[in-house]
Amino acid sequence: MKAHTHETQSTITPEKALEFLKEGNQRFVNNLKANRDLLEQVNATREGQWPFAVVLSCIDSRTSAELIFDQGLGDIFSIRIAGNFVNQDILGSMEFGCNVAGSKLVVVLGHTKCGALKGGLDAAQIEGLGMDNLNHLINHFDPIIKQIIEDGEERTSKNTDLLERLNHQNVKSAIEDIRKQSSTLRKLEQEGKIKIVGANYDVETGAVSWL
Repeated sequence: MKAHTHETQSTITPEKALEFLKEGNQRFVNNLKANRDLLEQVNATREGQWPFAVVLSCIDSRTSAELIFDQGLGDIFSIRIAGNFVNQDILGSMEFGCNVAGSKLVVVLGHTKCGALKGGLDAAQIEGLGMDNLNHLINHFDPIIKQIIEDGEERTSKNTDLLERLNHQNVKSAIEDIRKQSSTLRKLEQEGKIKIVGANYDVETGAVSWL
């Protein structure tokens, strides 16, 4: 499998880009790999890059988008931050990936048993450790937690049902933020030039489900 060129990228629709990722994850789950010459891909992309998708995922060491979706060099833009949430810099990266570099798909990829979301649920304990920047990060999830937690429900990462509801809602909230905060990406989606989708990676099975 060769690296994408400007010509091949231009023929890919948002729907086809999504299909590429679905097929890649199926190969990953089945312990198969597309036949690639990575050194050839290095040579093919030395003058430029034409990825077909932008994937926002967590920094969790188990969630490398290139591996999960069985993609090679030059195939996807991979943006990673603990808790796969959106900020202005990430939106700028997405705008570059789609509006400048021509990607056709934006994926927000959450995952089961997310440590950042666990930290959000256990914020009181985490804050006691005195890590200012980590405290800032996990507090990002507080409005979502308050939105979904039920009366009398225990706010703790040991509450696995709440953790997974938070995971799914966090992905949905990130997609809402992309559409609200980036007029560029919103316009591209409205014009049918890109799709913005959510997904969840299961760290136990390797399978990606699409939200």
